[in-house]
Amino acid sequence: MTLNHVAIILDGNRRYARKIGKHPVEGHKYGAEALRKFLKWAAGLSPREKERYWARELSLYIFSMQNFNRTKLEIKALMGLFVQAFNELRESKDVEKLELRVDFLGRVNLLPDNVKRAIERLKEKTNHYTKYKLNFCIAYGGREEIIDAINRILKEGKHKRINEEIFSEYLYNSTEPDIIIRTGNVIRTSNFMPWQSIYSEWFFLDKTWPEFTPEDYKRIVEEFYKRERRFGK
Repeated sequence: MTLNHVAIILDGNRRYARKIGKHPVEGHKYGAEALRKFLKWAAGLSPREKERYWARELSLYIFSMQNFNRTKLEIKALMGLFVQAFNELRESKDVEKLELRVDFLGRVNLLPDNVKRAIERLKEKTNHYTKYKLNFCIAYGGREEIIDAINRILKEGKHKRINEEIFSEYLYNSTEPDIIIRTGNVIRTSNFMPWQSIYSEWFFLDKTWPEFTPEDYKRIVEEFYKRERRFGK
């Protein structure tokens, strides 16, 4: 068995910052560092380990539509951090070694211009990779994704009737996650991939994202392999 798609809701950055006595906004820097370490670990896997643990596609939920309701200070800090992180990924040897094609899912048009420029540069730099894919879900919401798909269908006006297969083609991404991991000791789905996740195996962790380790990830994958997936049968 191999993994096709793993998704992670990166939650708990602010709680981690409070836990170590820092300002909550500082937690996002620790979250970015956790991602760097995670990709470095993945890049160091042997071919056999990659086959078992690394999915063809990894989706990371980093900023929801509802996150726009946070304070101006936090949003400004986050946007600056996104620019820095995406620019670093553009030059990352780990991204190169993993042959990661980076994409962005969400209402990217709502982001500041400097973030959109960083996104486009990163996509252009990695567009030729075909081995693995990394999706950043940013300015993302599952209901918004469905509404955007419906509006695209209406705008095109070429379908008198649609089915699940046709509808899926209009989503930001139609690949159904095998595994969805949520860090941060919160047990809810938070508007994440409602269409794609109907048969996903969910794992909720007490640890915050900055505390998440490769060993946690491997343990989850091993648990996934033990589960019997019935797909409604």
